[in-house]
Amino acid sequence: MLSLTALAISLFLAPTASAEPKALRQDPLDCAYAPRVFSQFAENHLEWDAIQKDLEQRVGKVYLDRLDPSRSMFLEAEAQALEPRITRLYREIAASRCDDLDALHQEILARHRETEAFVKALVGDPKFALDRTVSLEVDPDKRPRPRTPAERDELRRKLVQFQFANYIAAGTSPEEARKKLAHRYELTTKRLAKLDAEDRLSGFLDAVANALDPHSSYFSAEALDDFTIGMRLSLEGIGAVLRNQDGYTIVSEVVPGGAADRQGTLRAKDKIIAVAQGERGEAVNVVDEDLRDVVRIIRGPKGSKVRLTVLRQGEKTETLSITITRDKVDLSEQAVKLTWHEVDELGAPGKPPRKLKLAYIDLPSFYGGNAAEARQCTDDMRAALREAKAKQADGVVLDLSRNGGGLLNAAVEIAGMFLSAGEMVGVAGKNGRLQPLEDRDADVEWSGPLVVLISRASASASEIVSGALKDYRRAIIIGDDHTYGKGTVQNVEDLAEGYGAVKVTTAMFFRPGGESTQNLGVDADIVLPSVSQAQDWGEKTMPFALPPARKPAFMTASVIGQGFEPVTAEAVTRVARQSAERVQKSEEFDRIRGRMDRQRRNKGMVTIADLLSDAEEDRKRKGATGAPADPDVDEDEDEARRKRGELTPHGKEALNVLAAFAGCGVVRPCK
Repeated sequence: MLSLTALAISLFLAPTASAEPKALRQDPLDCAYAPRVFSQFAENHLEWDAIQKDLEQRVGKVYLDRLDPSRSMFLEAEAQALEPRITRLYREIAASRCDDLDALHQEILARHRETEAFVKALVGDPKFALDRTVSLEVDPDKRPRPRTPAERDELRRKLVQFQFANYIAAGTSPEEARKKLAHRYELTTKRLAKLDAEDRLSGFLDAVANALDPHSSYFSAEALDDFTIGMRLSLEGIGAVLRNQDGYTIVSEVVPGGAADRQGTLRAKDKIIAVAQGERGEAVNVVDEDLRDVVRIIRGPKGSKVRLTVLRQGEKTETLSITITRDKVDLSEQAVKLTWHEVDELGAPGKPPRKLKLAYIDLPSFYGGNAAEARQCTDDMRAALREAKAKQADGVVLDLSRNGGGLLNAAVEIAGMFLSAGEMVGVAGKNGRLQPLEDRDADVEWSGPLVVLISRASASASEIVSGALKDYRRAIIIGDDHTYGKGTVQNVEDLAEGYGAVKVTTAMFFRPGGESTQNLGVDADIVLPSVSQAQDWGEKTMPFALPPARKPAFMTASVIGQGFEPVTAEAVTRVARQSAERVQKSEEFDRIRGRMDRQRRNKGMVTIADLLSDAEEDRKRKGATGAPADPDVDEDEDEARRKRGELTPHGKEALNVLAAFAGCGVVRPCK
C-alpha cells in the first residue's frame, strides 16, 4: 500500500503538461489515430498471440471495473448487458469510430448524477446518523453486484456510512462530515463532466493496454511528460508536494531546498485557492478543480514566476499572496541515501561485544536517463559504496523495501557492484530466446558482508538485484516473505508528436538460477512480521498477470576470490534463529503482529464499530510514539519514521542481522 507521501508525490508528478491549453495544442489525440495505438500493442506485446482471442472480453471486464469500481452503479443484469457493448466498442474504436464511446460517457455521467442526488438526500436527512452495526465486504471483487434497485440503494447506504465513519474517525464533526460527503460526490460528477473527447479516448486506450497485462499502459502526451520526469528525478516548478482534499489543493510538504522553501512563505497545510502567472497575471480560482489541472498551471519553466493565493488556518485565518520564482527541483528523497549505525556484535563468550560500524544504504528507485541533467542511481550507489569502503564499514545493508523498480540497465550495473563480471539477469522476448545481460566491470565496489532488505513492494528492477544476489549466494535476504513478483520488461514506444506513447510488456526476465520472478518474486532467507503479508498484495493478485516461466541456469559471475565467500546455509540458519528470538521479544514487532491480525480480520466483512475501534487504537499509538496524529495526514507509521530520520523496525532488524553475520562466530572465529 502506498503511503501518503508516495501517493502525493506521484500525484504531483502525474499532471505534467505544457503550459499551453489543450484546445491550442496541435494534433490532439482523436479516434482516427486509435488503430495505430492498437497496432503498437499487436507488434510489441510479449503474449499478443495468446491473448488476442480473449482480448475483447478482457477489455470489457477492465473497462466495466473502471466505470463502476465500487459495484454500486450497475445492477447485475445491467453489467451483464454492458460488457458485450464494451467489446463492440473495442471493435468500433479499432475502426476509428468513437460515437458509442461518447454516448456511453453521457450515460455514465447520468448515473453519477443519480448517485450524487441519492447521497445528498441521504446525508441531508435530519435523521441520518452513524450506524455502528453496518458491515461491508471491503473488497469490491468479492461483492456480488446488486440485483434490484433496492439492493443497490442498500449498498450505497453502506458505502456512505463507511465514508461517514472515516470522517468521524479522523476527528471531523458529524455536521462537517455530512457537508464533505455531499461535496465529495459533487466533485466526482463535476470532474467526470469535464472530460473531453480526448480524455475519454485516452482512458479507453489505457483500459485496452491493462487488458493485456497489469503493466502495459497508454500514456497521453501529458502523462508521457510525467513518466519522463519521474525517471529523471527532477522537475521545474515550485518545489512542493500537493494533494487534494475536499476540493482544496493542499500543500502536503515543502521540498527542502526547492523554490518555495527558498522563498520562505509557503507552508505545509496551506490551501491553494487561486493561481496566477507572473506578478500581474489574472488569478484563476482553483477550488474544486482536479489536482491534475491545478498542478499543470502551477508548474512551469525555470525562471518564470507563479503567484499563489493561499488560505492559511491557524490561530487566525488569513489569505496570503505568494510569488515564487520557479526553479529546478531535485527530488532528493527519492535518491540513494547512506546513513551510519553502530551495532554490538555478539562477541566471544566472556568478553564484552565490540561496536560494529555498519552502513545503511536506502535505494528507493532505479532512476536515471539519457538527458545530460538526469541524475543517475548508479553514480549515487557507487559513491555510497565507495564511502562505505573508505570509512571501513564492517557491513552494508541495502534497503530495497520501498523500491518499485526503474531502469533495467541500472539494476544490472548495481548488482554487478557486489559481484565480479558476469550475467546478472536474462531477458526472453517473443521468440523465447534467452539473452543474458551481464555486468562487464570486473571491479567489485563492496566485497564485505551484505544484507538486502526487501518487502512485497520491492518489484521489477529490485527483484533483479535481490534475485542475482540470492542466486549467487552473495547476500542474506531479509524482510517480507517474498518480493512483489513483477518479472516482466516494458518498453516505452513513442507515438507521433502530440499523441503520447504506449508502454508495452515486451519480455520476461529470469534470475541467474533460471527462475522467473514473475508472480513468484524473490523469497526472503529471514522473514519478518509485516502488515503487507496479511494483504492480498503482489503480482499474482493482479488481473491478467502473466504466468511465471523457467529457463536453464546461466550463472557465470565469479563469487570466489573477490574478498568474500558465498553465504552458507549454516550462517543463514544461525542468524535467522537469533533474529527470531529478538523479533519475538520486540514491542515494535508485537504492534506489527497486532496490525497484521486486524488486516486479516478486515479482509472480509468489516463493521463500522471495528473501524472506529481500530482508529482509536491508532490514535493512541501515534500519540505514544510521537507519530503524526493529524487527521488530515493519512500516512503509515513507517513513512512517519522516515520523515523523522529514523529506521523502520525492519531496517533496525536488518542491521542486527548484519551485525550477527559480520560479527565473530559466523563468518570468522571469535578471538
